[in-house]
Amino acid sequence: MKKPLVIFLTLLIGCKIFIASAFFLISYGTKVGDDKSHIVIIPPHTSIQKMAQILKHDEVISTEITFKLWTYLLSRFSPLKAGEYEFHPPHRLKDIIAKMQQGETVVRRFTVVEGTTSADIIKRLEALPFLHGDCAIPEEGTLLPETYHFSYGEKRCDLIKRMQKSFQKEAKKLWQARSLTLPYQTLQEAVILASLVEKETAIPEERPRIAAVFLNRLRVGMPLQCDATVLYGLYREQGLALNRHLSKAELKKPTPYNTYLNKGLPPSPICNPGIASLKAVLAPLDTKDLYFVANGEGGHEFSETYGKHFEHHKAWRKLRKKVVSTLP
Repeated sequence: MKKPLVIFLTLLIGCKIFIASAFFLISYGTKVGDDKSHIVIIPPHTSIQKMAQILKHDEVISTEITFKLWTYLLSRFSPLKAGEYEFHPPHRLKDIIAKMQQGETVVRRFTVVEGTTSADIIKRLEALPFLHGDCAIPEEGTLLPETYHFSYGEKRCDLIKRMQKSFQKEAKKLWQARSLTLPYQTLQEAVILASLVEKETAIPEERPRIAAVFLNRLRVGMPLQCDATVLYGLYREQGLALNRHLSKAELKKPTPYNTYLNKGLPPSPICNPGIASLKAVLAPLDTKDLYFVANGEGGHEFSETYGKHFEHHKAWRKLRKKVVSTLP
């Protein structure tokens, strides 16, 4: 082969290599997908080839080859992590790969409302497709109601453990600061009473007063007479609503949770109480009240004597009857 031809071919090959290299380098910072935002799930143990297929299918990238080449090159320093990602345009390889290397996955929220039962919490967790694994129903009153953050692929049991750990931390802190004049023998007894307070009112200002009523009844040996405990004892395993009026027949049904028939605390909490209810039973109002009844405005009327309570109860029945008569 003549020398000029060799030089020409060498330059030609060199130019092609240069152009290919330049294109490869430029591709790292240029737009590679469409103009839409996408949520993409990369399952655990996904290969680079499969990742490229998923991203191309969801139009985050337009071609697989450059993504695979850059990923093979960069994954030696920091591998790409599985998870749920949200990609916003403009889609560039450098941003996509960096996000997956750092594991910047979508953070989701799960909110537990005060007064929710453990069975209902598990039921809601099971309905979330972003979580994995099964979890037994934890003991009532061991989960802290608040908002928890999680990412795709986390285990349901791990989220439950976080709820339990949060509850233990907060409950023990409040327990250590309690007044020693309170009649509780254990933290569990305080949690049980807090669960009753949680079910009786949603008004923060009323919680310490309702806690005082229950404590006053315990001191004098009166039944607590909490409707929510009766409903819990009858229907908790069936998942029925536990916030409603009781029938006379239900009041007479004997269960360990019937606080009309049994004196003292029920055998366990009837829900997962919030911090406010725990504070209420550990710092109750100083009052001699023994009774309370709904006032028709979302709150309650409190009384020290049964005579006064009877008047309040009569007014409540009259008001309820009037409301029922106006219903279609």
